Amino acid sequence: MSDNGITGIREVTVVGGGVIGASWAALFLARGLAVTVSDPQPGVDETVRGHIAQAAPALSALGLDTSDLTARLAFVPDLADAVRAADLVQENGPERLEVKHAMWRTIEEHAPAGALFATSTSGIPTTEIATVLKAPERLVVGHPFNPPHLVPLVEVVPGERTSPETTERARAFYQALGKRPQVLRKEVPGFVANRLQSAIFRECVHLVSQGVVTMQELDDIVTSSLGQRWAVAGPFRSFHLGGGDGGLPHFMSHLGTGMERRWAEMAEEEVAFDERTRQLLTEQVKDFGGSVADLAAARDRRQIAVMRALGEGYDG
Repeated sequence: MSDNGITGIREVTVVGGGVIGASWAALFLARGLAVTVSDPQPGVDETVRGHIAQAAPALSALGLDTSDLTARLAFVPDLADAVRAADLVQENGPERLEVKHAMWRTIEEHAPAGALFATSTSGIPTTEIATVLKAPERLVVGHPFNPPHLVPLVEVVPGERTSPETTERARAFYQALGKRPQVLRKEVPGFVANRLQSAIFRECVHLVSQGVVTMQELDDIVTSSLGQRWAVAGPFRSFHLGGGDGGLPHFMSHLGTGMERRWAEMAEEEVAFDERTRQLLTEQVKDFGGSVADLAAARDRRQIAVMRALGEGYDG
């Protein structure tokens, strides 16, 4: 990182010290930025430091220097004080609009006039959050995929009044950070990745609740088929290739009717986290064979292997 930081950003305030906020903090620190975490919860400093320590091996494996990772880390519980010197505010507060409104009122009042404002919200539109701002053009969604220090995607979602300059500034920063930012052309609740995830998970829950497969069997099916395929070619390119020499037009002409019929049948399915389904899914968790921490570590190791194979990583 140069003396000017990353695209002019040197000081970052991470609002919220939960899993997402701590993961962002780990990446920002590993990229040489100074990070202030603001969260009034007791013991948040210990929690965040623990998450950063867990993230360090993955960051190191992807090419970043993680020595003295927390040397530029500070904790300031008072939000007004925490944002006073920020070049970037990355907000990761609760997914409740009234809470975000209160946070952003305070942030706007006390942050420098040139600070970039980004929210990690997983589904609330920028336009709704920005209604309390005097300068709504400053706010943009910078939605990561969990965990942010590892998974490349950041969905950059401007609101109705977000300025093109803010959108481009956010995109350029995340790209220089080593992420894969994607600017969405239109606001939609849940954005893109979470909508896809929700649609797929709906059918996953249905198949398990109907006894077609267990959770572990379904996971095995996905990781040995769609997961591998979509890691190298997304759904549209995959179906384009599935159409042979005729590509996607041939696929739609010859197989589209069957897929439409399946869509209609699936739309009629009743899927919900009712008591029976909750109990079934909870009982099958034991089949994963490990603690959450152990499973997360194994996931991260495999994720890094996939990223290396695809040439993804941080250049240090």
